[in-house]
Amino acid sequence: MSGLIRAVPEHLSALDRGLAYGDGLFETLTVRNNIPCFWDEHMQRLTEGCSRLGIPCPDLSGLKAGAEALCMDSEGKGAVLKLIVTRGQGGRGYRAPSDIKPWIGMSLHHAPEYPSSYATDGIRACICKTRLGTNPSLAGIKHLNRLEQVLARNEFGDDCQEGIMLDGTSSVIEGTMSNLFIISGQELITPEVDHCGVAGITRNRLIEWAGAEGIGCQVTKTLELEQLFAADALLVCNSVIGIWPVRQLENVTFSVNNELLRQIKNGFPALCA
Repeated sequence: MSGLIRAVPEHLSALDRGLAYGDGLFETLTVRNNIPCFWDEHMQRLTEGCSRLGIPCPDLSGLKAGAEALCMDSEGKGAVLKLIVTRGQGGRGYRAPSDIKPWIGMSLHHAPEYPSSYATDGIRACICKTRLGTNPSLAGIKHLNRLEQVLARNEFGDDCQEGIMLDGTSSVIEGTMSNLFIISGQELITPEVDHCGVAGITRNRLIEWAGAEGIGCQVTKTLELEQLFAADALLVCNSVIGIWPVRQLENVTFSVNNELLRQIKNGFPALCA
C-alpha cells in the first residue's frame, strides 16, 4: 500500500458530511516530475460531479496551485495525488445545509509499486460476487460512496490483481479500481457507464485515441459474461496503472500478444511523461 507523503489539511471535522454520509467527490491523479497528470480531464469530471451533487465547485485555478505546491514534495519521483471535495459540515440528518461551505483536502502518496510484468505479461482477474447498484444520478462520477468496491476488493487476495464487477442484471461493468475493454476481432468494446460505474479518465482517452487511429471502438449498453470469456483479449485501465492486459480471468486464459492489444500498448500514451 502506498505511503502518505503529506496531507493538507491534516484534520477533518467529525461533523463533515463526507465522513457522515459519503457526501462528496474525489479524484486520483498520477504525479510525474512534480506535475499532476491529465489535470484538465480530472477537473472536468470533478466539475460534473459537483454539479450533479449540488456542491459548489472549488476555484480550479486555486486548486491547481495548491496541488502543484503539494506535488513539489514528490521530489520528482512517481507519486499519487488524491483530491477530496465534500459538502462540508452539517448537522445530523440527510438534508443538506442551506449555507454550503465545501471542505477540500489533498493528500500526496508514494506511487504503488506494481511489478512491471503486470503491464507486459498481464494479470490474473476474477469475477466478483458483489454487484454494482444502479443509479444514473451517480453513474460516471467519482463520489465518495465506495462500499461496493470495498466489499468486492475484499473478495480476493494476492492471487488476483483485479476483480471484475457486474450490475444487478449480470452485465459486466468495470473492475474494482479500473475500467474494462475487450478486444473482439479488430474492435475494442467497453461497457457504458450511464447507470453505474465510473467514467475513467484513461477509459475516455483510450476511446478518443482509438477513434483518431481509425480503430473501431464500441461503447455498449450491455456486455454479457459470455462475450467477456469469448473475447480475443482483455485489458483494464486507470490513471495510475495505465493499461494492464488480462492473461487469465477465472479459469480462462487470454492472449497478451493480440495484434490490436500490441498496437494499443505501443501507441497509446496511457501515462504522462
